[in-house]
Order: sequence, then structure tokens, then C-alpha cells
Amino acid sequence: MQFKIILPLLIFPFLVLSATNPVDTFVQNPLLENANISLLVKDLKTNETLYQYRPTNLITPASTMKLLTTATILELFGPEFRFETRLEIDGTICKDSTLNGNLYIRGGGDPTLGSEKLGEKDLLPRWVQAIKQAGINKITGRIMADESIFEDQVLNPKWTWEDIGNYYAPGIHGISYMDNTYRMVFRSGQIGTTPEILRVEPEIPGLEVDNHLLSTSTDHDKAYFYGAPYSLDRSVYGEIPANKAEFTVKGDIPNPALLLARHLHKKLSESGVKINDFAVVRPIPANSKHIYRYYSPALKDIISETNLKSNNHFAEYLFKYISTKNNSIGSTNASISAIRKHWKALGLPMDQLNQYDGCGLSPCDAVSATFFVELLTYMRTKSQNAEYFYKSLPVSGGRGTLSTLLQNTPLEGKVHAKSGTIENVKCYAGYIELQDRTLVFSIMVNHSNGSSHEVVKEMEKFLLQIAH
Repeated sequence: MQFKIILPLLIFPFLVLSATNPVDTFVQNPLLENANISLLVKDLKTNETLYQYRPTNLITPASTMKLLTTATILELFGPEFRFETRLEIDGTICKDSTLNGNLYIRGGGDPTLGSEKLGEKDLLPRWVQAIKQAGINKITGRIMADESIFEDQVLNPKWTWEDIGNYYAPGIHGISYMDNTYRMVFRSGQIGTTPEILRVEPEIPGLEVDNHLLSTSTDHDKAYFYGAPYSLDRSVYGEIPANKAEFTVKGDIPNPALLLARHLHKKLSESGVKINDFAVVRPIPANSKHIYRYYSPALKDIISETNLKSNNHFAEYLFKYISTKNNSIGSTNASISAIRKHWKALGLPMDQLNQYDGCGLSPCDAVSATFFVELLTYMRTKSQNAEYFYKSLPVSGGRGTLSTLLQNTPLEGKVHAKSGTIENVKCYAGYIELQDRTLVFSIMVNHSNGSSHEVVKEMEKFLLQIAH
């Protein structure tokens, strides 16, 4: 009789502990029971594994891939590195201030030229001043923009057709300009009608748009541009809200180097500098000489914009520039090799990384929770750039893409992490600052049974549980 009473009492605590295990609660949720999940939480100081679930499984990471890109370029180039764009000339400058030759823009892979996000948006007046200070008031040749610092393949072949042509998946040219983004302004009418194109900002001469948009009851932008790099032919499909006097949709500039050269040509003409021919894009001859160097903001600031705002455009420029350290031309394949070589030498599990881009837009990317945790551990405990990397991360309930995560909870302001979101993908990786310790974590979910918003709610519950 006593045996029958004691046995349930002995078993009951085990059942309670098992049922309240945060990992079990998370992965057994009906929302996630069919999902692909990789999860790992460690104590940063002791390296003790606190929670795990399939930590070495490879999962599509989305924008958490930016952690790898920003960490790598920070390690290789340092926080104070600045991209350089040169103005160069060939020929000679005569006594009458005539340049008998061409003016060149030598691209340096700077993602911030004319950017709204960071740096000097209206940079051309300074360039015009530099040209005049070089003693030039007339140019017999042309303005030519050289983007040969990067490979000719400006679009990542692993990106999807739905993304290509839109501002968040722009071509990665050797010269970036105005974030490689234009704004097309529409006037929408009644539901079911085709919105009217009012204007394009900036103006892109020759741009032709096949308009298949619909005015619908949607309350947000559901429009998508389609088009190849350098091509002035674009198609736009999808929906925008009905009955809007003006509604803006963003696409990628087909040829940013040419647009920059056009704009410089116009500014020079307006300032009184005569130019006999128009802007074209062409490689720079070996005998050219520079007359002006333009520098970007410091790399530490570019990385902060990249991670805080999850800026794909900046991330891909950083990614492609990585390979210029040991190669004359930046390319996707060379950057992947350089990244793998660097982290393999530091002992990271490279068999748990399949990388195809720098921003995480490709659904072919795959990373394990273990890889991210080891990367984050290194960057916090061993890197000389630890402070700059840490400060670049969004903060829960505070800044960047985590501004609404864990808001009004005990973890508000205590999670410093990068988020990642594409279709059927939700991920977080970073640090949790507790009173007596720091946790380093990665939690990645692919193909849940619910919406991204529902997955985030379950992730928040998990993070709150493990923080106790």
C-alpha cells in the first residue's frame, strides 16, 4: 500500500520538470511541431551549454547572416577603415584651365555615396569644388565612371526573381549611388483600377515601366518590381492602397554608375564648367592621375547601420568588398572563400555554414545555431573589435529591428541581437544581459505552421523563461 502511494510522489517531480523545460515547451508547441529548428544557449563566461535543440542542424538564417558579414569585414579591415572614391583625369590641364582629356570616377565599392542612410547625401557640390580647385573649368572629353573594382555579375544568382529589381535586392555595382534606389510615385484610384505613375525620383532617363499594379483594400505596399541590371525595362506587379493621392514604391536603380556620372555632368555644367560630351561608363586608363579622394564614413558606422536597420544594400557591399583585401576584384565567390578561410583558422565549425550572399536574402543560405554561438562568443570575448560589433546590434524594446521585441517585459533593453526574416524563416542570434551573467544564443525556425508574428511570440516566451 505504501509503495503505491510513494511511487507517484517520486515520479511527479520528474514529470513537472520535464513539462516545464523551456526547450520542450518551445519545440512541442503545435505551431512549431513540424518546423525545422536549431537552438543553442550558452553561458558566455563559462561556455556551459544551458539549452539546446538540434544545435548543429543547418537552417536558413535570413538576415542573421549579416552577423557573419559585419564581423568578418570588421576583423579584416578595422573599425576606422573608410572606402575611397577617386576623381581622376587623363590628358593635360592647359593654362586656360582646359582639361584636354577625360574626367573619371573610380569606384571604390563605397555603399554610402549619396546615401540617405549614412554619410553625405549631397556630395556633388564638393566634387565640383575639387575639380575647379584642380584648375579645371573646361573638359574636352567626357565624364566616365569606372565600377571595375567589383565583378560584372552585379546580382547574386541565388536570389529569387521575386526580389530582384526591388530596393532591398539591388545590383551590387562597383559604384553605388543614392542607395541604388529610386522611388516611383503613384496615384491610386478606386479598388480594381490601375494606379497612375506620377513621377520617378530621381529621374532615370529612358526608364520604361510595364504597369500591372492594382488598387486594392490593402493598407500597405504589396508591389514588386521586376527587371534585370542595366536594363531600363521594368515591370511592376502587386497591390497598393486604393484612393491615395500619392503612394511611393521603391525599386533598384538599373545603372547607378551612369546615373552618378550624369548628375556630376549636370552639376559641373550648372557651375560653369564646360563639357563637350556626355557621361559614359568605361574602364580607366593606366596613365590617369587622381585629383581628389572622397572618403566614406568609418566602417564602424557603416556596420552599425547594416545591423541596426538590417540594410541589405550595405551588407552586400561589405560582403563583396571583403575579397578585395587579397584580390584585385571583389566577387561573390572570392568573398565566400575569404570568409571561410578566416573563420576556419579561428576554429569555427565550417561544415555548419553554407553561405551564398552577405545579407541573408538567399533561401539557399544555411547556418547552424552552434556556428552563430561560436561566432558571437569569439566576437565578444576574443576580438579586438568587440565593442564596435556589440554596439552595432539592435536592442530589445529599444533600437533597430528589435524595437518591439520583448517590449514592456523584464528583458526590455537586455537582448542585443540580430533578427532574420524572410518567407517561412524567423531567427534571432545575440546576447542576453542578465544581472549575474551574459547568455549567448541562437534560435532559428524555418517552416512553422503559423505566421512570423506568432513564431516571434513563442520565441519571446522562450527567452523570458530561460532568463529566470
